[in-house]
Amino acid sequence: MPSGRPRILVAKPGLDGHDRGIKVVARALRDAGMEVIYTGLHQTPDQIAAAAVQEDVDAIGLSCLSGAHMTLFPRVVQLLEEQGASDILVFGGGIIPETDIPQLKDAGIAEIFTPGAPTTEIISWVQEHVGAAKS
Repeated sequence: MPSGRPRILVAKPGLDGHDRGIKVVARALRDAGMEVIYTGLHQTPDQIAAAAVQEDVDAIGLSCLSGAHMTLFPRVVQLLEEQGASDILVFGGGIIPETDIPQLKDAGIAEIFTPGAPTTEIISWVQEHVGAAKS
């Protein structure tokens, strides 16, 4: 992990009201020594990108269980690019069919974690990739 605590913004885009999973991930990242900012439920991609830029985060973790991930996740990446913040890594998770993952990655989502992914796997990925991006 790079010197200094990585800053990770976690967010629930769209109308999905199920936040138990993102809270578990947020706590796991925090317990691993990262600074975590949770924006809460029902965030628009614009709100998420603006918060990420304002908070000067290293990465954004998105969670979507509503099926809108193919629209919402790429829109966050696009807005970051428009704001000159394409260096912020975006990763996601939730109920995401395996067949959607390649298209999401092509749209700039660095990694997707599907249901059952252990928090240790998410932590390791963030440590490795945020560290690589910061060095």
